[in-house]
Amino acid sequence: MERGGDGCNSGADEPGWDVDPEDEISAVVEMTGHQLKLWREAAGLRVAEFGEAIGYGEDLIRKIERGARIPRPEYLDKVDEVLNAGGLVSAMKKEMREARYPKKVRELAKLEERAVEVALYSNHNIHGLLQAEEYARALLGTWRPSLSESELERALAARMARRSIFERSPAPDLSFVQEEVTLRRPIGGRMVLHRQLERLLELGQLRNVEIQVMPTDHDGHPGTAGLIEVLKFGDGAAVGRSEGAFNSRPVTEPKQLRILELRYGIIRAEALSPRESLAFIEQVLGET
Repeated sequence: MERGGDGCNSGADEPGWDVDPEDEISAVVEMTGHQLKLWREAAGLRVAEFGEAIGYGEDLIRKIERGARIPRPEYLDKVDEVLNAGGLVSAMKKEMREARYPKKVRELAKLEERAVEVALYSNHNIHGLLQAEEYARALLGTWRPSLSESELERALAARMARRSIFERSPAPDLSFVQEEVTLRRPIGGRMVLHRQLERLLELGQLRNVEIQVMPTDHDGHPGTAGLIEVLKFGDGAAVGRSEGAFNSRPVTEPKQLRILELRYGIIRAEALSPRESLAFIEQVLGET
């Protein structure tokens, strides 16, 4: 992560993420930065003085105040404390947490927040919702072109935030089918894989979660074309996507959704049962 002129006297990670000016969230970030500037000026502090008080560099403060950088939660907390804002600055953390996630992830997270049923088949890696943090970090590190440290941290934070779906009440029904190979590929090394398998076993104990394994020696099924996702909502609407259908774009038409549901239904029926799958994961864990 580049710290350069943004320097942080506290030694913490760089407290912000660059803003894509073409992202509609940039208007929210710019407004937040303007409000922070007004708070600072109302306190009679120049940027240099303010930087000394909160422990961050002048360049970073200017970037945040002009809306070019998304402030981290700890930055907002420090500003709130120094300016005696009584929690009004810290209250901006929710919007800024959401703003830091890439646009596509924000859109996906909103869909997952609304979903009452989720069906997911993965054949390359452990699905993002199931990933342990160490595994997700290692997996994101394999992307090419390589992510900068700042981009990697932003993507990782977004992926981890999506895991709140397991804490929702009422809980949605979540169904996952993972290819056996995804349980054996040592992304990040054996210890990272070990922790990932433990994470699967933890989630598999939840009453609203079913995790199934498709054995590699299965002779063939409709998932060979790639990932399948189907999300259903409380109003009866649904959205789905598959790497092997409809040019991989999201679909909402009932006829198209039926095709994805048919494929997923066959995959689910031919995979190991949830109980057999947890026993299989425990076996792979013992071998790792």
